[in-house]
Amino acid sequence: QVQLVDSGGGLVQAGGSLRLSCAASGGAFSRYAMAWFRQAPGKEREFVVGIAGSGGSTLYTDSVKGRFTISRDNAKNTVNLQMNSLKPEDTAVYYCAARSGRWISRSMKDYDYWGQGTQVTVSS
Repeated sequence: QVQLVDSGGGLVQAGGSLRLSCAASGGAFSRYAMAWFRQAPGKEREFVVGIAGSGGSTLYTDSVKGRFTISRDNAKNTVNLQMNSLKPEDTAVYYCAARSGRWISRSMKDYDYWGQGTQVTVSS
């Protein structure tokens, strides 16, 4: 059983930056692909970015390419999301997720464990 704790959300002006963190416990962290999803009010939860268990492969949704960077530290059981050049449309609750298996998936259904979510609000 893996437990995930998300943190780092907040309120920022458009163009600003935030860094989200996800701390994992209870499993062999490097065996899990990790991802960040987000859910805006009235919308479905969507894939944002993922990273393979080794950290050697990443996958970004088009809207965040060049602005967001995912990284992981398997020694510390953490995954981070650096978000730069934030836009109002990035406003959402961001969720860290883990899936058994080292490869990234864009589908929520493939993820076994979820963090509690952290709110990101970008003002215009």
